[in-house]
Amino acid sequence: MLNKLEAFARQQGMLVRGDRITCAVSGGADSMALLWAMYLLKDKWQFCLSAAHFNHHLRGEESQRDAEFVERFCRDYNIDFVCGQDYVKSGPKGLEAAAREARYAFFSTLPGKVATAHTADDNAETVLMHLVRGTGLKGLGGICPVRENLIRPMLTVTRQEVLAFLEEYSIPYVEDSSNREDVFLRNRLRHHVMPLLQRENTCLSENLSAMAMRLRQDAQALDWAAAEQYTDSVEALKTMEPAIRNRVLITILTQAGVREPEASHIAAVNALLESDNPSARAAFPGGISVSRRYDRLCWETIPEELSATPLTCPGAVELPNLRILCLSAETATGEAGFTVAPCGEMVVRARQTGDTIRLPGGSKSLKKLFIDRKIPAALRQTIPVIADEKGVLAVYGIGVNLDRVSETGVRIHFVNKSSDSDVGDRKPTELRGKQNGEEY
Repeated sequence: MLNKLEAFARQQGMLVRGDRITCAVSGGADSMALLWAMYLLKDKWQFCLSAAHFNHHLRGEESQRDAEFVERFCRDYNIDFVCGQDYVKSGPKGLEAAAREARYAFFSTLPGKVATAHTADDNAETVLMHLVRGTGLKGLGGICPVRENLIRPMLTVTRQEVLAFLEEYSIPYVEDSSNREDVFLRNRLRHHVMPLLQRENTCLSENLSAMAMRLRQDAQALDWAAAEQYTDSVEALKTMEPAIRNRVLITILTQAGVREPEASHIAAVNALLESDNPSARAAFPGGISVSRRYDRLCWETIPEELSATPLTCPGAVELPNLRILCLSAETATGEAGFTVAPCGEMVVRARQTGDTIRLPGGSKSLKKLFIDRKIPAALRQTIPVIADEKGVLAVYGIGVNLDRVSETGVRIHFVNKSSDSDVGDRKPTELRGKQNGEEY
């Protein structure tokens, strides 16, 4: 086992003289074999060795027993030891995922490289888990040998070789009672599926693990090719091989802010590419929108629709990037803005069906006006409209309704918070604004 571990670690560039390596040790057979192997190699490779244990507090006294066991072993062999802990509770993705997130969050705080004891059997089980749940080439690639500061030097080692290694050196270990239960998918595959498959091929774990690493190399080559061919051109994307195009689309979705692009997300963008509508649009989690603008794919975060807010006089309405002030025209002499004569209560709201405004060029519906100004559809419901019982008084970035202008009444002006500039004193036809980078 030791020779296989060292050869794989050398091949993957995991060991460098002068490294600081911390073994993640649960106390089970695999992690104890890893710790002892690294202990035997530390002088040869001249790296500094330590051990870390994470107590999830999921098994009561047994969890405490494991922590104390690992600490005692490290003390006997003068191995630096650190212990993290958290009272893990099940999250949206289940208890196993919550425990893993807590554990790896702890590992990320450790200096140097962190070695975990994933074996060829673990890798084979991971591949089967991904197959059961549905996966692509990335999932078939199994466990990554090296990721940032994490290294997995035992991915070519089988569980049988681990047990033989521990017996050879008389290294103790503890059993996790939860590993005997069939609550988790991994355990069910380990207890019932893997033994059946191993009857057909005793080298199943090694073969699946080796296959996973070859597929991981293939996936990496496709990722490189996709990076070189990256484009947001619809026509160029449509001519790409699907394996390349889908990777480019994943990059686009990630740049747009979709945290974990899924197959359904990629399918939605592919549908945009094939759509006859040059302005087709698709929505994604987090209020993200990806759309076609003729031959380009564009994306934006869709702001929430502007909710109706009363505008009193005197008073103000505070929006994220805009302050709308209202004063009596009699007391606002010399103030910036425009004067209108409201009918009833005023409100700041989003555009509604039937809204119209008269500008120097004539009357138009806001719908037609927004289209003429090329304001993206996703932003139209975020543009502040000041209205009363008779209709539109003014629209931010568009102008004041000339039918409602008056020498008496109320004085309204806009203050752009991002620059603290007063835009209310501009002529209606000169009024401009910006929303999420779009000028209108």
